[in-house]
Amino acid sequence: MSTKQLADINYSILDLAVITEGQSAAGAIHNSRDLARQAEKMGYSRFWMAEHHNMENIASSATSVLLGYVAEATDSIRIGSGGVMLPNHSPLVIAEQFGTLATLYPGRIDLGLGRAPGTDQATARAIRPDRMQQVRQFPNNIRQLQQYFSAGNSSSDVRAIPGEGTDVPLWILGSSTDSAHLAAAMGLPYVFASHFSPQQLHAALKVYRDKFEPSDQLEEPYVMPCVNVVAADTDKQAEWLATSLKQMFMGVVTGERKPMPPPVDDMNTVWNLQEKMAVEQMLTYSFIGSKETVENEISAFTDETGADEIMIASYVYDHAERIKSHRLFAEVMRGKASSPSVKEFTGS
Repeated sequence: MSTKQLADINYSILDLAVITEGQSAAGAIHNSRDLARQAEKMGYSRFWMAEHHNMENIASSATSVLLGYVAEATDSIRIGSGGVMLPNHSPLVIAEQFGTLATLYPGRIDLGLGRAPGTDQATARAIRPDRMQQVRQFPNNIRQLQQYFSAGNSSSDVRAIPGEGTDVPLWILGSSTDSAHLAAAMGLPYVFASHFSPQQLHAALKVYRDKFEPSDQLEEPYVMPCVNVVAADTDKQAEWLATSLKQMFMGVVTGERKPMPPPVDDMNTVWNLQEKMAVEQMLTYSFIGSKETVENEISAFTDETGADEIMIASYVYDHAERIKSHRLFAEVMRGKASSPSVKEFTGS
């Protein structure tokens, strides 16, 4: 059990540039940028975006491009990927992309890495026909990234320019004990996707902490679980707003990835029992309600997990209400300690 107070825990945002019903992809991207600007003022530590492909409701496929757009509009909040699906890419190209970001916005760029496709299998094959071979090479490709980012790579035949010497901090993302073993062995900070895959959260965190090996980047385990948050003035209002979130996750269950719909008064008019059970299982770690409700639930969660940092996804149909949800959560986390230094994660 953790003895940390909420004020001692950093809080951050995961964003997918979600396209809502009737909205354009450009509108979703502009809203993400606005959210990042507002979040910086609210004291959030990081603003991360996730790589997804071939989804009508998500506009974050060209993740590094969007991160540059967000970084340009902000001054201090850390900007990063949550994550880049590394088997989809050449490590050199990712080193160049994130090295360029780190050159333009020094001390502000994070690179979270996952091995899932971030899409369906047909699209995954279209992205990279040899993807399954690259999945097996995931640990080696991470080491290659570290080499490209290091100043010591200057004598190599293949160099990432810009990027060399930036030592962009890497994070491992996952939803199982497999990723926990990898993050521990490599001595990297660990992000768990409990916002949609809660089953192995506690087992994975135990593996990570028990097996952790210090590295040049990180001396002690550092855990950042991701959860869903919808906060409003009242529990009733938050539950109503969260019906958009539930409908969006229904799309995951049914395979119908349509733009996120507006709230409904009764979810029973939308889903059947099987869909309801599947969605509610995925959304186990979702904190929905007033500030008081969210504070009580997130306090219990951080006590149970010993989280060093909390990352939230807040999917709300109306942009103004979404901004408000993030503001209320920031107020819950009021008085937080300062963010860990870049040196702690980079060894620079």
